Amino acid sequence: MSYPKLAAIAVVIHQGRVLLVQRKNEPDAGLWGFPGGHVNWGESALDAAARELAEETGVRARPEKYLTNLDIIIHEDGALKYHFLLAVVLCTYQSGTPQADDDVQDATWVDLDQVAHLPTSADVAEIAARAAAD
Repeated sequence: MSYPKLAAIAVVIHQGRVLLVQRKNEPDAGLWGFPGGHVNWGESALDAAARELAEETGVRARPEKYLTNLDIIIHEDGALKYHFLLAVVLCTYQSGTPQADDDVQDATWVDLDQVAHLPTSADVAEIAARAAAD
């Protein structure tokens, strides 16, 4: 029996821009989204978000709180292919300039009003707006 994979994503807003990465691997290869990845055994989702952010972009941020959770359930040819539970973590920027590393193709700051114009993973524009309003 398989179980959903727990992952955390880091939402960082700084100077009116949000930090986004372009995914290199499936699911969502080529799409823009928030830095993030798996939660290690014994690691909190808050800590995982900050760790994954640093690994993927070189940016350091302090995890502040959970914004929401997302169920990502993807079927292909009638079979379940992916099932993730994503903890969405609001983080406060501390330092660093985004540089793509680990499993991302690109990493950059995006003006909040431009997010909706990018090819993104599900709910990215809504989460960015929610984080900016928080």
